[in-house]
Parts: sequence; C-alpha cells; structure tokens
Amino acid sequence: MFTSQQLREQLSSIHRKSYPAYKSLKGAYDFKNFILSIDHVQGDPFASPSHLTIQVPAKIAGFPDFCFSSKSVQIAVQDYLLRKFSQQLSIYNFKAKGSGKSGLISTTNCGQEILERTACEINQNFLILRFTVGFPANGRTINSLELEKILFDFLPSCVQKALFYKNLSGKEIESVVFLAEDQEFIRKELKKRQLVAFVANGSILPRESGISQKPLKNAIPFHSPDSLSVEMNLPHKGVIKGMGISRGITLIAGGGYHGKSTLLTALETGVYNHIAKDGREFVITDASAIKLRAEDGRFIKDVDISLFINDLPNKKDTHCFSTLDASGSTSQAAGIIEGMESGSTLFLLDEDTSATNFMVRDAFMQEVICREKEPITPFLERAPQLFSKAGISTILVAGSSGSFFHIADTIIQLDCYQVLDITKKVKQLCSNYPLPPSSIPAFCTPSFQRVMSCNKKPSYKDRKLKCQGKETFSIGKDTIDLRYIEQIIDYEQTAGLGELLRYAQEHLIDGKRTISEIVNLLQKDLENHGFKRICSNSYISCGMAVPRIQEIFSCFNRYRRP
Repeated sequence: MFTSQQLREQLSSIHRKSYPAYKSLKGAYDFKNFILSIDHVQGDPFASPSHLTIQVPAKIAGFPDFCFSSKSVQIAVQDYLLRKFSQQLSIYNFKAKGSGKSGLISTTNCGQEILERTACEINQNFLILRFTVGFPANGRTINSLELEKILFDFLPSCVQKALFYKNLSGKEIESVVFLAEDQEFIRKELKKRQLVAFVANGSILPRESGISQKPLKNAIPFHSPDSLSVEMNLPHKGVIKGMGISRGITLIAGGGYHGKSTLLTALETGVYNHIAKDGREFVITDASAIKLRAEDGRFIKDVDISLFINDLPNKKDTHCFSTLDASGSTSQAAGIIEGMESGSTLFLLDEDTSATNFMVRDAFMQEVICREKEPITPFLERAPQLFSKAGISTILVAGSSGSFFHIADTIIQLDCYQVLDITKKVKQLCSNYPLPPSSIPAFCTPSFQRVMSCNKKPSYKDRKLKCQGKETFSIGKDTIDLRYIEQIIDYEQTAGLGELLRYAQEHLIDGKRTISEIVNLLQKDLENHGFKRICSNSYISCGMAVPRIQEIFSCFNRYRRP
C-alpha cells in the first residue's frame, strides 16, 4: 500500500509523458478516510476507461447494524449507496478536460429494480464502490494535472457526501431498509398463504414508455376485486390490501389494450424488489417464476420434451431431443421442461407470444386431425397436471381461445385497467361450451440428467467476452442469444451470465457433470464469494449483476454445444 502523497508525486513525474506511463499508477493508495485502488489502466484515451475501487473502512463509513440485518436489506442499502455515489460522480463527469474519454467518471446506472451488483459491496470490514475513470490526455500525451484534480478533489468530495453515514439522510436510509423488510415479509407470506403473487391496491403498473421504466403519470391505480382481496400487516408500513393470486391456474382475460399484458409484465418483474415510488414496490411474485414463450430457431440440447411431444413422423426421440433450429412448439415445450429443471414453481405465459398449436387444439381441429396423427399434447391438457403432479402454477394471458376457461381455477378480466373476478360467471357458461372428450397421455416426470459438454477447451483468445446490451453476449466465436429471456432487465445481468458461462467452460464443464450440478456449483460460488473467484480479470470491475438461478439455466440451455 502506498500513500496518497506518493500517488501525487508519481502523477507529477509522468506529466506529459506518453500515455502508457499511466500503467505505473496501478496499486492501492491510502487517503486516510478511504483506500483508492487503481485496478486497471486503459491503453489509450480512446479505449475503455480505467477501473478504480474506493474502499471505506466500516468504522469510518459508520453505518449502523440495522443496515445489515438480512441479505435483502444489505442489497437494498448497497443499491441506495450506489445511486448516491453515481449522482455525485455525475456532477464531475467530463469536468476534467482532454481527448477521447478523458475526464469521464461513472459507475452503474441503476434502474427501477434492486439488484445485487459488483459496483457496490458491503462487508464486515469495508464499504466498496467500483467505478471507471477516463484518464486525461492531450492527444496521447498524459495530462496528469487533470487526473490529479479527479483523484484529489473530485473523488474525496464524492466519498464524503455519498459514503459516510453521518452525511446522508438517516430517514432515507431507514425508509430503504424498512421497504426491503416489508417486501421480504410479503415474499414469506406468499408461501404461508399458498399464493404465487400479490399486487397491492394503489400500485401503478403501466410504464412511461417503451424506453422508460418509470411509472406512467396519471395512470389508473390498481385495485383488487373484493373476492380476491387479501390483507397483510407489514412490519413497517402496517396494514396493506391488494390482490392475492392463489396457487393453481389463473387466467387473465379481456379485450385488447385493456391491460392484460401490463399486469403480466408487472408480475414478471415482481421477482425483483423495486425502489420506492416505482409504483410496483408491492407487486411481489414467487421468486422462482419464469416467463415462457415460443422461440423459433433456438438451440435445444438433450431435453426430454416427451411430456408434450411424442411420436414424431421422423421417429426422432423426444425423450432426449436436440435441434439447432427449433419450431415454436418444440421451443416452448423445451422451455417448460427447462423451467421445471431450474426449480420454478410458477410459469407465466402470454397467448400472443406462444405457439398456437402447442397451447390448444379446438374441437373442429380434433375432428379433422385425430390424436393418433398429432404428436403434440397441448398445454391446455398438461397445465392441470403440472399443478397436481409437479406443484407448478400457471398465470396465463388469453384473449382468443375460450378453451382455457375450463381449466382455470381463477379467471380475471381486465376492463379499462380495472380488475374483475369473473370466475363464477364464466364457470357457469363453461357447461354451454364443453371441451371435446380426449384421452390425455399419462404424466411422466421428465428426466433432468443432462450431461453438459463444451465445444473445446478454450484458449485465451477464445475466452474473450463481449456483451451486446442485455440481449446477447459472445465468448470467442460462440454467441449466446438471450433476447427472449424476458426477465433479464439489465445488461449487467447479461455481463454476469457471460462471466459465469466462461468460468464454467474453463473449470466445470467436463462432459461428466449435469447442467444442474454445474449451475448449483456456480450458485454456491456466487453466494460465498460473489464474482471474486468467477471473474476472468485479476480484479472485479463494476458492470455486473447477480442473475437468478432461472436465468443461469436459461443462458446455459442456449449455449450451442456438441
């Protein structure tokens, strides 16, 4: 460890030298109230900015014990501090001048959801913030006077204002902790009350626009029908009422543009906690819920889809089904089986994004094409068995086929964003429109013993990881398409998935371990060490978030391998 004065002297010695001289700054420096680590120095002023870390000793940061009372509270406090630190950095962004990325100072830009991110970490010894800085230069000549301004003027001010408890609002931090504890309380209540989701009265579900996740102004607040209303007495907010969605099969119906998909989208993201004033703070969904859809052209490897598809004309074995170019029906069947493998107990589906022939076959079609000639057992027939045999509930948005009314335990209608419970009314009508008699094949629990292999032992060049937003990433020549995994809500989750797959390629995928074994090992590593052991660099950078186990499974299932 060096002193801050030694850093100042080193900066002075490299002023106006060629840019590579900045590499000499790598190391840790004691600024008395915090430690500054220069972890990685960019190659030139136009390259990706340098990576730095601030470590504030826990005693100096001064955060009280209630900020660490549980994992969810700790993550919420980290999220709060990261937002505060980001606000302070933005004040000084590009205030230091130079060419290229000179003067850039930034860290993670958090969205509406609260995620566990590498950009901020709290442990028993330190409060750690990771961020990036564009080291200033004129052309490719070092301007260390501007960097000195960043490191000795700008950063200490940001640390003082954003990372010391005494300089922050105690009430704000308390409200963050209380919200996290209330949200965790609801999640526990879901299990106790046999519910899969809860939507509080007054929630604002519509979003501002397709590119903004902020709540829509003047939107109609959510209100539960009396028949589905449940009451919870939260530790801090007190009594709260809203709609409880019970285990089983729930159908969301209604006309187009009346709010069906808006409600489903809110339930999709309800697997994450949300910040205050998001409008969905108390929209809480079973944490294992997974959104499923058809994915034409996706890769499938060794998946037992026989529960839904059997007796293919080409005699292909559906107990161990593989394809490089799946159809809508086979991709959705594989998605359900993979969801079961990941431990999900709630499936979310929208008829609009599902394969029609996979979801339902009407009476006329069954008359024309007999069951012996149809290899697909539709989801309509399997959904009740998924619940009764495997304990997996379904929430389904449907707007065209009335067949789903027959299997639904609860039927919700969206009418101009108002929620109505029409279960009794529809069940009375069902007798007028009976489903055709059918012989449903026996329910056989799929096999999940899928051994995972790797394309080859990756060389250094093949391990290079590139992320393209939140939809795709590549490792060497392998590209993994995640665009249809709709519960990935931040590109940092994608970056985290890329690191997990790269690490698995190097250390875990050996042609003997199953996907479940590999994912479980990765999850334990994340819980015990975060990305410290998994990250390919010698340092941990900002820019990664911890994904759910369901997204890890989804990512690995889309990795094209032999």
